[in-house]
Amino acid sequence: MPDRQHPQAPVSPTRQGPRPLPLHLMAQLSTLTGSRAALPLLKNGSLPWRPDLASRAEELRQSLDAAGPNAWTELDRALTAEGIGRHRAMLDGIAAYRRHPYHRELPPVPELWREGTTRLLDYRATDAAGGVPVLVVPSLVNRAYILDLTARRSLMRDLAARGLAPFLVDWDLPGPDEKSFTLDDYMARLARALDVVTAACGRPAAVLGYCMGGDLALALTHLRPTSVAALALMATPWDFHACHATQAAQVKALAEPLRALIDTAGCLPVDLLNAMFASLDPSLAARKFAAFTRLNRRSARARDFVALEDWVNDGVALAAPVARECLFGWYGDNTPAKGQWRIGGLPVRPENVTVQTLVIIPDRDRIVPPQSSEPLARDIPGAERMDIHGGHVGMLLAGRARSELYAPLARWLVRAALQ
Repeated sequence: MPDRQHPQAPVSPTRQGPRPLPLHLMAQLSTLTGSRAALPLLKNGSLPWRPDLASRAEELRQSLDAAGPNAWTELDRALTAEGIGRHRAMLDGIAAYRRHPYHRELPPVPELWREGTTRLLDYRATDAAGGVPVLVVPSLVNRAYILDLTARRSLMRDLAARGLAPFLVDWDLPGPDEKSFTLDDYMARLARALDVVTAACGRPAAVLGYCMGGDLALALTHLRPTSVAALALMATPWDFHACHATQAAQVKALAEPLRALIDTAGCLPVDLLNAMFASLDPSLAARKFAAFTRLNRRSARARDFVALEDWVNDGVALAAPVARECLFGWYGDNTPAKGQWRIGGLPVRPENVTVQTLVIIPDRDRIVPPQSSEPLARDIPGAERMDIHGGHVGMLLAGRARSELYAPLARWLVRAALQ
């Protein structure tokens, strides 16, 4: 019998998040102090505004002028007080998060197979013999337990409860072997994990990929076409320049220092990865931690917030070769959308997918905008598209996820795999 293990978040007496903390604090402070610094520009009418706000800004300036010089002084004081209040709320929220007693505890999950630091976790229910096997592939840059976060927020356990036979790939941190891995190496390992699942279940498996895991799942259908019964892609990026052209330009401009950092560290560090994600919405940390202070500490919403933040701050560094390929190939040169991404020397192209495919696209995803995933729904022959209301992670964890995502996804996997 395999050892019973589970993708448990490490329990620590103190939390590190939000990571990287100096970046989040500086982003908040620069925003707040910038408001005061812009007052002279507002007063002399030289502050640039968005076209839709310009007329309102001019009305504000004129009304302050008409009210006399004290009005500008009072506005300055009000901005100062507001800035101090907002910064204090962020700091209070971070302190409350770090003190919260929640720690992730879930029933253990059997480990079916292990290779290096990669594990295959078996979520099959004891009475689910004969259920459709589903190999679930998460991203390499985040912990797998986002798909099994809490008892109330677990896609894996929900699929098992609906009679499917789900297996989760837990990549874990790169170990001595994985530090030199390329995407080809990870794909070869993923193909072996699929072979283990098909052997255990005696039939081809549906493959479900999330985020970057969706790209790997797509490539897997090229490597093991007869072992994949169906393919489902959740929030999977493909056109990396869709809505992220600015970020792509930044990656190219910073290519040399980024290469030097990756070469020196032997990986793409977690804090740098988190900083890249934070750049998509620099004020997010301030907003969400200020909002956390308003929650009842003992409420389910507060526990859900802490569970998610613990996961966000429990990131995984990318092995150096994979980091170079993803940063400079995917994000820099947009190789997947151009048909230039190769695994085993062969191009990975949506039009070559031969199995039934479902492309799930959340409409409020900042990390993978809908425009990035849409080419998959368009170019995979016969692909079905499911639009979900929510964000990149919110679609998995929202209160409506069970009815709007889990249930229809389970029905589709059964139908597609059995046809």
